Amino acid sequence: MTNTKTATPVKAKPAPKDAIALLKADHEAVSQMFVEYEKSRSVANKKALVAEICTALIAHMQIEEEIFYPAVKTALKDKLLVPEGKVEHTGLKDLIAQLQGVEPDGEMYDAKVKVLSEHVKHHVKEEHEEMFPKAKASSLDMADLGARMAARKDDLMAQAA
Repeated sequence: MTNTKTATPVKAKPAPKDAIALLKADHEAVSQMFVEYEKSRSVANKKALVAEICTALIAHMQIEEEIFYPAVKTALKDKLLVPEGKVEHTGLKDLIAQLQGVEPDGEMYDAKVKVLSEHVKHHVKEEHEEMFPKAKASSLDMADLGARMAARKDDLMAQAA
């Protein structure tokens, strides 16, 4: 008897191995969305991309604030990098709030997306150059941290859907 079920590969993203790999993958994905936005001339496409960018950034910031930042702060006895990251998140959240549910209405909308993109790039650069190397050199279990972050992100993305 032959199996009549055909195996359809599920396009599940492989979970990054560790916390920093997960965060870097998020950074790259959002960066690509900003590039697509810059190229887009369609108002509907711009609106969809901004919704996707905002959802991705909100989930990303939440897993950083709930899981990654507290672990890094404790492991590094940090009094600067984590607080600075949180302040930057506050600015990003403000811009996101100005964009969510708003129709792309021209230059002010585009300007807000551009500023959001620039703030994200700055934030990412600081994490990649300062926080991530120090976190990697610490005693943190990046695999365990990454697994917890991935599970929480899955929950957040499911709630947003």
